[in-house]
Amino acid sequence: MTLAEEMARLGERARAASRVVGSAAPAAKTAALEELARLLEERADELLAVNARDVEAARARGLDAPRLDRLTLTPAILADMARACRHVAAMPDPVGALDSQWQRPNGLLVGKMRVPLGVIAMIYEARPNVTIDAAILCLKAGNAVILRGGSEAIQSNTALAQILQEALTKAGLPPDAAQLVTSTDHAAVTALCKLDRYIDVMIPRGGENLVRTVTEAATMPVLKHFKGVCHVFVDASADLDAAEEIVFNGKVQRPGVCNALECLLVHKDVAAAFLPRIARRLGGAGVEFRACAQSLPLLGPTAVPQREEDLGQEFHALVLAVRVVDSLDAALDHIARYGSQHTEVICTNDHAHAMRFVREADASMVGVNASTRFNDGGQLGLGAEIGISTSKLHAYGPMGVQELTTTKFMVLGQGQVRA
Repeated sequence: MTLAEEMARLGERARAASRVVGSAAPAAKTAALEELARLLEERADELLAVNARDVEAARARGLDAPRLDRLTLTPAILADMARACRHVAAMPDPVGALDSQWQRPNGLLVGKMRVPLGVIAMIYEARPNVTIDAAILCLKAGNAVILRGGSEAIQSNTALAQILQEALTKAGLPPDAAQLVTSTDHAAVTALCKLDRYIDVMIPRGGENLVRTVTEAATMPVLKHFKGVCHVFVDASADLDAAEEIVFNGKVQRPGVCNALECLLVHKDVAAAFLPRIARRLGGAGVEFRACAQSLPLLGPTAVPQREEDLGQEFHALVLAVRVVDSLDAALDHIARYGSQHTEVICTNDHAHAMRFVREADASMVGVNASTRFNDGGQLGLGAEIGISTSKLHAYGPMGVQELTTTKFMVLGQGQVRA
C-alpha cells in the first residue's frame, strides 16, 4: 500500500467515525473525556519516560531550545492536560444547540443549529500536548480528528494516541474518531492535503513555513495560524509599574510561544523614565534588545542597533525589538504595518485611548493593561484550544469547542409551500 493509499484509508475511517461521534449522546463524549483524564494521570510516569526519549533524541539532533521546551512534557503539563479534559467534559455540549430562532410571517419557524465541522486534520510540530488538546476539543464538538505531529514527538504522540483510543473505546465511541498519522514522511502531509472528499478542514499549527506549505497544498479550507508578532504599546498615561510587569511577563515567562511579546512600543513622553527600568529588569533576565535610535542609549549593554528586519519578527527567544513612537496614531500605524493579527496590548490609564486601541488594532486578541500571554484558550475560559486563528474565516483567535462547530439552518413548518 502506498503512503497516499494509507492516508486515504485513514481519511475514509475518519469520515465513517465522524458520523457516529457527530450524533453521539453528550454523556458518551463526556465519559470518553473523563476516562482520558484518568488515564493521563494513571500513566503519567510511563508518558514522561516515553517523552524523555523523544527529548533526548531531539537534543542529540541539535533541536533548538524553544522547540525543546515545547517538546518536553512535565508532571505539571500532564496535570494541566488532565485538567483540560475534565474542563472540556464539563462544558455544555454545543451540538444541536440553537444559536437563534425566529418566526416568518407565514408561520415558519427558522433557526440556526450548531453542528460539527466533520473531519478535522490537525498538522502540528513539537508540542505533544496538542495531541490531547486538539482531540478533546474536536470530540466535544462532535468531530473526528486526524492528528499528524512532528517527527521529534513521534513516540510521545503514539503513546498519547493509544490512550485516546482506549478512552473512546471504553465510552462506546469509535477509536477511529481520533487517529494518529504514524508516518514521519512529509509526503503524508501532502497526501492529507488532497483528501477533500474525507477531510473538511485542515488546521496547521507551527512555524510559518508549515502553515504556508499546508495552505498552498490543501484542497479543503484551512484555518491558519501564522506568525505571533505581538506588541505592547506603553502610552504616555500608563502606570509604569504595571507596564513593567506586563512587558516582563510577555517576553520572559515563555519566549518560545506564539503569544510571547516580540516588540515594545513606548510613547516618547515616558521613554526616558520607562526604558532604563526595562533595561535593568529584562536585561538582567538575559534579554537582548534590538533598539531604535531613540531607545538605544536608554537600554543598557544588552541593546544593539535595530535593523529593518527586526520589526515584524517572531524571535522565539529572549530578544525584544524596541521602538519609541510619537503618539497613539504612530503605534497603531506600526502595528498595522508589522503586526501579524495575533495579539496587541496597550498599557494606558486614558480610557479614550484604550477604547480607540481596542477598536482599531487589528488582532485576534486586543488587550488593555494585561499581558499578551493571555491569548490562550485555557486562559480565556475555553478549557483548551486547537490553535489561534489569525485569519477571520471561520474563526478569529483561540479556537475552542464552539469554534469547531458551524451552523445550519433549521426550518419547522406546518405544511407551508412557497407562493
